[in-house]
Amino acid sequence: MLNFVPIYILAFIISFGIAIPVCRGIIPPLRKRAAQPIYAGGPTWHSSKSGTPTLGGLAFIISVLCGALLCSAVLLFLELDETCLSVISVICFALLNSLVGIVDDLTKLLRKQNAGLNPLQKLFFQTIIAVLFLFVRHKLLGYSTEIPFFDHTLDLGFLYYPITVFIMLGIVNCANLTDGVDGLASGVFAAMSTCIFLISAYSFPDAAIISALGAGGVLAFLIFNVNPAKIFMGDTGSLFLGGIAAAVVFCFSNPLLSILFGGVYVIEGISVVLQVVSYKSRKKRLFLMSPIHHHLEKIGWNESKICLVAVMVTLSLSIMAFLLI
Repeated sequence: MLNFVPIYILAFIISFGIAIPVCRGIIPPLRKRAAQPIYAGGPTWHSSKSGTPTLGGLAFIISVLCGALLCSAVLLFLELDETCLSVISVICFALLNSLVGIVDDLTKLLRKQNAGLNPLQKLFFQTIIAVLFLFVRHKLLGYSTEIPFFDHTLDLGFLYYPITVFIMLGIVNCANLTDGVDGLASGVFAAMSTCIFLISAYSFPDAAIISALGAGGVLAFLIFNVNPAKIFMGDTGSLFLGGIAAAVVFCFSNPLLSILFGGVYVIEGISVVLQVVSYKSRKKRLFLMSPIHHHLEKIGWNESKICLVAVMVTLSLSIMAFLLI
């Protein structure tokens, strides 16, 4: 761990330090050109958020990329090629997912409504990105179809690939669903990144560097995103964060860990699925509104309370994930 401490510090400082001025700089122009269209079917009180600039995820994406490039240069100088390749592959996976988000956000802005790419279009591109990520990791770093499980390993054989792609797509898109309350998606990711860093700093430097980069950028963004938010990350940002959450666990050779680290994302996604299934099969809704954070709003929880509880759940599930590493 001690050999990597300066790199960890560098990763966090660069990411945090760049994100703050970028956030400050992009808010005025985005307020004029990229005001967030509010979902008509969402909570009525969210209408007050109309006009808040979106595409704010660009701030931490830029800062994370700058930090990743600098850290990669240091790793290559130290001849830590494998660690460098691992970091780059995860960041590239997240970046490609954010490009899908950028297209989605720009489509919404051009249409002036909260409807961008349809789900099938998103899934098509995201599936290609996930398969490409697995192929690159296999060719450059190698991996097996075995997954660590406590003191044993579970060999999934060919099933490893469809299961892994399914989990990756689920985490990425559930992270997107979580971005519906001021500070929720960014707060959950900041908590998750901090936990991953603490767990991985000693034995998994690639995961620690990635989580330090992510935590730095998102904590800076969170300053502007807490309630009342001055800027939204948009699908551009949420798909980037979901990409990191889905891919960083490959540093532990265990894609199943993303289900625990990203447990809040999973809960949000399951709440949507249950709502749809219940309504289509019984014509009854399980929740007053889905995803579940809107249900909590409906029963009287304020946005700050929802974020705090989500962070606590993330911390608790991260402890469980630690037991599986």
